[in-house]
Amino acid sequence: MTFHGLDLKNPPAPITPEVAQRANIEQQVRWQHALKGSSAWFLWVAGLSMVNSILHVSGVRFQFIFGLGIAQLVDALARRIGGAGLALDIVINGFLAGIFVVFFYFGRQGKRWAFLTGMILYGLDGLLMLLFQAFLGLAFHAFALFCMNGGLVAISKLQELEQPRSPYEVQGEQGGLFGAK
Repeated sequence: MTFHGLDLKNPPAPITPEVAQRANIEQQVRWQHALKGSSAWFLWVAGLSMVNSILHVSGVRFQFIFGLGIAQLVDALARRIGGAGLALDIVINGFLAGIFVVFFYFGRQGKRWAFLTGMILYGLDGLLMLLFQAFLGLAFHAFALFCMNGGLVAISKLQELEQPRSPYEVQGEQGGLFGAK
């Protein structure tokens, strides 16, 4: 057995279209997975906001930091109103959570507007956390926004992967026909 070292005299064989297509499909699957994971943040925010509201109406003094700040404001106002306010609390917070479920649904389908609108609203909600000096909630809002932004990145990458490419471009990336990029 002989050792050929780096074998720089013999360049690698060009990538076949089948291999390039398989690599493209694998990348698409990875970015689809990232898109779904990022859009799931909207569902978590909606669900835990509703859990927080139900806990508040039930008189439990425990809350998750993951929910909406506006929902907590509605909870506090409803408590002041009394009996009818508590039912109204669930309706209003259900509507607010429903909006984030819509962002989840369309974000999962790769709609850029859903991510942008949802992130803007959630960012504004984070300003409420700052106003109420709920810094842990504000930090979570920042983290969730970072994770939601992954959906925008995934949409861009998926759009890039859907663009048709010639076999010459694929070979050029490997140092084939047109040299290394």
